Amino acid sequence: MIIPALDLIDGKVVRLHQGDYGQQRDYGSDPLPRLQSYQDQGAAALHLVDLTGAKQPEARQIPLLRSLLAGVSVPVQVGGGIRSQQDVETLLEAGASRVVVGSTAVSQPEEVQRWFRQYGPESIVLALDVRIGDNNRKEVAISGWQQASGITLEQVIATFAPFGLQHVLCTDISRDGTLAGSNVALYRELSAAYPQIAFQSSGGIGSLADIAALRGSGARGVIVGRALLEDKFSIKEAISCWQNG
Repeated sequence: MIIPALDLIDGKVVRLHQGDYGQQRDYGSDPLPRLQSYQDQGAAALHLVDLTGAKQPEARQIPLLRSLLAGVSVPVQVGGGIRSQQDVETLLEAGASRVVVGSTAVSQPEEVQRWFRQYGPESIVLALDVRIGDNNRKEVAISGWQQASGITLEQVIATFAPFGLQHVLCTDISRDGTLAGSNVALYRELSAAYPQIAFQSSGGIGSLADIAALRGSGARGVIVGRALLEDKFSIKEAISCWQNG
């Protein structure tokens, strides 16, 4: 499934380069028409990141998110600095289908396990951003990629598998925002090792060829952000490419 993504700061659609708030590119103040256009072109799910809320939890853009979620009818997963049960609850009540949890799953695993029990594994996506080092060691980065956690992707999956983990959005940090293609080998390896988990590929999609390359990887979803904002291809073209392998 092709999953169009928008990152939001103060109501604006933006992209950060490699997670750096100092390197921000703006794409206008029209997130709802964009989401509706993605839906109209056939997107079956959408992805939103509240970057304002990620940086300042007290400034989370709940009124905006509520209006965006009400303006489309397909499922939307929402993330951005989810640190507490209240954050999860607020987003689900605002209309999110799933809440995307990143650093907190690594720094407070027992707390996030409670959320799995309370809301069900279908309501939570773990967003795991990895730096791949020597010997294919996949270390998870946290706090907007500013910190190395010392914990591997496999260790995080092992922590949550007993709680029914279903959805993992995995980003190879070196590819994110580069339009240089996705790490196909990573998703092939993960999907083979954990067939019960629906992996979403994220980072690096710059062309239809990049989408085609992922078709046999086992990834169930492909997050596409910057390429759509820069009109590299349309959602319709992306979906057609993904489905007609």
